[in-house]
Amino acid sequence: MIVYAATKQQFLKDSDNDDIEEVILRHFKEATGKKVGASEIKSWQGSLTYMAKVLRDDSLPSDAGLAIELHIPQSSKRIDFLLTGRDEFQAKNAVLIELKQWSKATATTKDAIVKTALGGSQVETIHPSYQVWSYAALLEGFNEAVYDKSIEVRPCAYLHNYVSDGVINSAHYEPYTSRAPLFLKGPAELEKLRVFLKKHIVHGDNKEVLYELSNGKIRPSKALSEALRRR
Repeated sequence: MIVYAATKQQFLKDSDNDDIEEVILRHFKEATGKKVGASEIKSWQGSLTYMAKVLRDDSLPSDAGLAIELHIPQSSKRIDFLLTGRDEFQAKNAVLIELKQWSKATATTKDAIVKTALGGSQVETIHPSYQVWSYAALLEGFNEAVYDKSIEVRPCAYLHNYVSDGVINSAHYEPYTSRAPLFLKGPAELEKLRVFLKKHIVHGDNKEVLYELSNGKIRPSKALSEALRRR
């Protein structure tokens, strides 16, 4: 299920002509029939405003597919933001972006775990790069549209309020930031995210990949099935 699906052009129009968080809220209620907490609405307002800034670049095709809140079937996982299209070689690409409001985190000695303020207290939670990489792995291992139709899944995380401090981007988390690049606060980081998007989304697809992802059958890939049988 996808809460909001559009093209880049339509998303920017919705951002300009309306409060984008209200647009997403309407779509969320229509898609799920559920209520949304104030903190979730605030996170949409903050993060999607930044994503609109990122996408205001004529080099990114106006007909690139765009989705907000893609729920991964048969799981409780949901992908914050996707941009789809084709690269310079016409290969299908889906860029997954994990969006965080965080401004500070503390490292731990645990694998892929950080501490940050959530719900008014400091709690342990998974690193954003690990989180979005795990979503990509789920799609690659279980979504037939990905492994049969050769959709390349490109995960990354954008922490637009977080100033680089050597913690969230420390060497301890490099096994995951190398798989899912981390982009932080500031114009230079915003431009790095743009460059990442422009590398993978050269041509628009008018939501073709979004349609394939949302309608892909959920079953283990041949490679995953064979790996499990060998155990």
